[in-house]
Amino acid sequence: MFSKLKSLIGAPEPPPAQAADPPSVPAPPAKEEKPSEKKDEEEQPKKEDEKKEEEKKKEEEPKKEEPKPAPAAAPAPAAPAAAPAPAVPANPDGAEGEEAPPPLPVVYFRYTDDTLRNVIKRLRQRTEIFKEKVIDPYATSPEITPPVTPILKKEDYIKLKEEERIAKEEADKKKAEEAAKKAEEKKKKDEEKRLEAEKKAEEERLAEEAKKKAKILTEISFSCFDALFLPLENKMDTILGCTLDPLNRRYIAWLTVVAVAYNYNIWFCSARLIFPFHSATANPYWVFCDVLSDLVTFIDIIVWQPRLQFVKAGDIILDLISIIPFDLFCLYFEFSSIYRLNRFIRIESFFEFSDRLESFMAKAYIWRVARTTGYLLYVLHLNACAFYCASVHQGLASTTWVYDGKGSAYLRCYYFAIRSLINIGGLPEPITIFEICFQMANFFIGVFVFSSLIGQMRDVIGAATAGEAYFRASMDGCVAYMNTYMIPKHVQNRIRTWYNYTWDAQGMLDESELLDSMPLVMRMAIAVDINLATFQKIALFQGCDQQMLVDMLLRLKSIVYLPGDFVVKKGDIGKEMYIIKSGAVQVVGGPDNSIVFVTLKAGSVFGEISLLQSAKDGGNRRTANVKAHGFANLFVLEKKDLFDILVHYPESQKVLARKGKKLIKAKGPAAAKTNDEKQKGFVLFETKPPTPKLLRALANLRQLKQHALTHKKE
Repeated sequence: MFSKLKSLIGAPEPPPAQAADPPSVPAPPAKEEKPSEKKDEEEQPKKEDEKKEEEKKKEEEPKKEEPKPAPAAAPAPAAPAAAPAPAVPANPDGAEGEEAPPPLPVVYFRYTDDTLRNVIKRLRQRTEIFKEKVIDPYATSPEITPPVTPILKKEDYIKLKEEERIAKEEADKKKAEEAAKKAEEKKKKDEEKRLEAEKKAEEERLAEEAKKKAKILTEISFSCFDALFLPLENKMDTILGCTLDPLNRRYIAWLTVVAVAYNYNIWFCSARLIFPFHSATANPYWVFCDVLSDLVTFIDIIVWQPRLQFVKAGDIILDLISIIPFDLFCLYFEFSSIYRLNRFIRIESFFEFSDRLESFMAKAYIWRVARTTGYLLYVLHLNACAFYCASVHQGLASTTWVYDGKGSAYLRCYYFAIRSLINIGGLPEPITIFEICFQMANFFIGVFVFSSLIGQMRDVIGAATAGEAYFRASMDGCVAYMNTYMIPKHVQNRIRTWYNYTWDAQGMLDESELLDSMPLVMRMAIAVDINLATFQKIALFQGCDQQMLVDMLLRLKSIVYLPGDFVVKKGDIGKEMYIIKSGAVQVVGGPDNSIVFVTLKAGSVFGEISLLQSAKDGGNRRTANVKAHGFANLFVLEKKDLFDILVHYPESQKVLARKGKKLIKAKGPAAAKTNDEKQKGFVLFETKPPTPKLLRALANLRQLKQHALTHKKE
C-alpha cells in the first residue's frame, strides 16, 4: 500500500542497508524541484509531527540503545532538500553473525499516515465484529444497538422464552384462582349477612305480633266490610286495572274533574262566606253543589289514588282531613260555608293536574299562560272579598270610599279591586284612618303581586319561545358566517332551506342533544319503537342477535337531505348504510342522471353490502347514484360503529360474514372467466388473433416477387 502511495507522489526509494560498511555517508537530497517557499510553509506542521513521531518511537523501540542515523547534508541555499533521508546504522561492535536492525519507515506526510493507520485499525475491528456475528447470528450490529447481553443461541433463546411464557401463565392462573376464591368468600359473607338480616326481621315481626296480642282491647275485625266491598273492588279492577299510570289519559281526564271541584270550593266558598249569597231559595242549590264536589273528592281518594303506581308520602293524611264532614254543624248552627274551609287543603290535587296536563300537551305554554292569568284573577277575587268586609266594617254607604250597597256587590267590589291592585287610579279618596291604611296596603300588595305575575308571565312566554330563539340565533350566526366568506347565493339559499325544513319537521336542529339527556333505557325504547321492525326485515341482519340489533339502533344518526341532493355517488367509498325515515330517494343513472331505475320510500334500506365489503380491489365502491326525491330524512349507520359492536358478538359476526358473501355473489356481476379456467380442449377451436399489418405487407410483397419471376421465365 505504501509503495503505491510513494509511486503516486513520486518519492525516491531509500538506499539499501550495508552492514559491513563504516558509518554511512549522508544520503543526497531526494529532489530539488520543489521551491523553497513550499518548505517554509510546511516546516511548522512537520515539527509537530516529528514530536509525535519521537514519542511513538520511544514506546515502540526496544530498550537497548541503537545508533542514531547520520544527519542529512546541509541543503543548498538555492534549492533546499525536500526531506532528509536517514542512513542505515552500521554495526558498532562489528560482531559477525548478527543482523542489522530493520530500517525506519520513511514518512513524507504525517497526517496522511496517521489517517490511514486509523482507518486500518477500524477496519480490522469491524472485521473481528462481523466474524463474531457470523458465528452467532443473533448478535446485533454495534451501529444500531449494543449487543444483547447475554448472547444466546437460537435454541437457548426459544427455551428461555417458553419458560417465561409458562411462568407468566402460571402466575395469571394463580391470580385468577385467588380472585375467584376472594369472590366466593365475599359471596358467602353476603349470604350470611342476608340470612342474619332476614332472621332479625322475622324476630322483630314476631315481637310485634306478640305485643299486639298482649293488648287489652282486642282489635275490631273488618272482615265483614271486606266481604261486602269485594265485588265492587273486583269490578273496579276490571275497569281501571290493579295499578294506574299517572300519565294515563283516563287519569288526567279524571284529574280535570277533581280540579273543577277544587276550584269550586276555593272560589265559591270564599265568596259565600263574605257576600250575602245564602238565602232560603239558594241554599238547596248550594247544598247540592257541595255534596257533588265532596262525592268527587271521596271517589278520588277511595278509588283512584290507591291505584297509582307511586304516591307522595303523607298525602293520604291531608286527603282524609279534607273530607271530614264539618258541614253537619249546619244542622245545629246557621248555614255557612266556613265549615268547608278544610276543602282548601287539597291544593296538591290542582298542582298534580297542572303538571300532568303540561306533560300531555304539545304546547304547554298555553296552559301556563292560562294558569298565571287564573292566579291573577283569584288574587283580585280575594281583594274584592276583603274590600266588602272593610265596607261592612265601616258601614255600607257611610263614606264615599266604601261600597254604597247599590247593584251587584261582587261585581262592584271586584271592579274596585282591579283599579286598586293594578294602580289604574281614579279611586275615591279614603277618609278615615282605617280606609287610608287599607288603601295603602292595597297599593303595596298590588305592586308586589302585579310585578310578580308580570315577571312570571314573561318567563312563561320566554320559555315557550326559547327553542325558536335558539333556532334563530343559530341561523343568524350561519348567515353571518356565509356573508363573511362570500358564499354563493344559491348555496346560502339551500342552507336556509335546510334550517327551515329541519326545524319545521322535528322542532330541533339536532336530535342527539335531546336523546343524550335521556337514560339508556329510554333511548333504547325509542330506538326499538322506531326502527327495530325495519332492521329485522333486512336480509343481511336476519338471524343475528337481537341485542346486537338494539345496539346498532342506538348508533344511528339522523340526516336531512334536500331535494336533488346526492346521498351516494357512483365510485365513492362505501362506509355507511342508510335507512329511510321519511321521504323518498331515487336510484338514477345515465349520462346526465336522468334515468330513474327505482324509487325507495320510507322503511327501505340501501348500502348495507358496503358495510362488509373490504377496500381490496375497490370492493367497497358505490355502484350507483342515489339522490333525494324531495325532502328525505335518513338514518345512517357507519361501518366503524358496526365493527365496534361486532367485537362483542362473535357469533353474529360469523353470520354476517357468511351472509355478506352470499349477497355479494347474488347482487354482484358475474366475473369473466380467465384463461386458466378455460378448458384445454377448446383452445384449438378458438378464433386466432389477426396477422399484424406489417407481416401481411411483407407476405404480399414476397408473393408479388414470385409472381414476377414466373412471368419472366415464361
